[in-house]
Amino acid sequence: MLMGIERLVDLTGVRASGLTGKSTEDIATAIHTCDVDTLAASDGHFSGVVRDGQTVRLARTVGIPLRYFVAKMFHGPFLVVGDRIDSLFHWCNRQKIGWQFDPTYTRMVPAHYLLEIDQIGCPDPSPRYHRFFNPEIAKGSTDIDEAGAHYVGAAYQALRNWIAQLPDGEPIAVAFSGGIDSTSVLLMAISALDELGRDPGLLRAFTLDMGEGKDAAQAEEVMQSLGLIDQWERVSVSPDRYHLEEAIRVIEDYHPLDVQCAGVALCLLETVRERYPEIKYLIDGDGGDENMKSYPLEDSDLTLSSILRNPMLYQEGWGVDAIKHSLTYTGGLSRSYVRTYAPAQRFGFDAFSPFTVRSTIAAAVALPFEQVLDGSTERLYTLKQDVVKAGVLAVTGIDMPVSPKRRFQDGAGGDAYRDWRVSKAWCRRVFMKQWESRLKDAWEGNHLRVSGNDTSLNPPAGYAND
Repeated sequence: MLMGIERLVDLTGVRASGLTGKSTEDIATAIHTCDVDTLAASDGHFSGVVRDGQTVRLARTVGIPLRYFVAKMFHGPFLVVGDRIDSLFHWCNRQKIGWQFDPTYTRMVPAHYLLEIDQIGCPDPSPRYHRFFNPEIAKGSTDIDEAGAHYVGAAYQALRNWIAQLPDGEPIAVAFSGGIDSTSVLLMAISALDELGRDPGLLRAFTLDMGEGKDAAQAEEVMQSLGLIDQWERVSVSPDRYHLEEAIRVIEDYHPLDVQCAGVALCLLETVRERYPEIKYLIDGDGGDENMKSYPLEDSDLTLSSILRNPMLYQEGWGVDAIKHSLTYTGGLSRSYVRTYAPAQRFGFDAFSPFTVRSTIAAAVALPFEQVLDGSTERLYTLKQDVVKAGVLAVTGIDMPVSPKRRFQDGAGGDAYRDWRVSKAWCRRVFMKQWESRLKDAWEGNHLRVSGNDTSLNPPAGYAND
């Protein structure tokens, strides 16, 4: 191995969204020095990677994905870091080592951890994990009004901080179904804009209607009841524009519900972009279901006991030490937030949900779910509406209308949603087929392929000696 060669390829840099408590420079320094206390003292979202000698450190929160791949060259292992699998592959292709690539060899940094990876090679050591988010579990009030005020209060502050960092006068789109989470985000945003001395009319809510869903009628009714109908827009899209294969390509994942959700998100955001090319910023209620554990247990192999005994299950999956933990995708919202991030990125939106930041998650897991539910799954299914409604009233003074819960894809497509349902096996086959075609040239094109042992090669352009 040649010493003195910069073998970190950072395709993203340190990024932040709604970051408070610390600056991006503070975050970069903290990652460099493995200072988890400084990372913990921040709120909002960040991701970043820094090299310290032979050690590379990476960290991220839920809202900004971060991936890495170990490429092999004569100069030693190169750690290539980006927010997408295909960006890692494209870098390898430019270096004519795309034939080494396999999408399943990439690794996603799990949210709320700082990783250390030593670049010593042969074999590459496993990363070391340092957690920087340790919220108190079940220490909050069992009173719904108090719990709601705490939870929505945290979300409101996160959203207000994000809006305050936007240029004044910028319009903001709201992905709006009229459900509990999107309605609460809309009302919090209106209050935040008013408190900041900005025009609440900067908000415009968009609801996807693919012809058979119930969200459009629900959203119109909610906006009428709130007196905000002039800030609402129905986005009618033909079901012919819904393509699962494209959704898989965009989110680079094969979990069926996330694929379906991304498919309808692409339909919505593409149309909004066509109508309003000037809108840069987007807010939604993603993460609200995860925080309040508001998923039907009968749709999975989960039990009430499993979600209560694993308080961060919906946010992080089973944990980095569990058998079920996926290195390629991590788990929970840490994995699935790409369903929001990637479609927004695809059409040039900066997306944010106040339910995904650590302060809001901490307020959610502080709720003593076990005591409040008392073993009742029926109570689980009504808990979110009570908590959020009470919180919105406490924070904004508005008595929020509550609509029935339904999934985004179901609300947009209705009965047609049944035709969109596909298995995980089908999604994975499509995913692998897409990558098979991408990798074919890298494997078969001799002009695009060099050996990692080729000593005549110089270090990649732009990555010179220290």
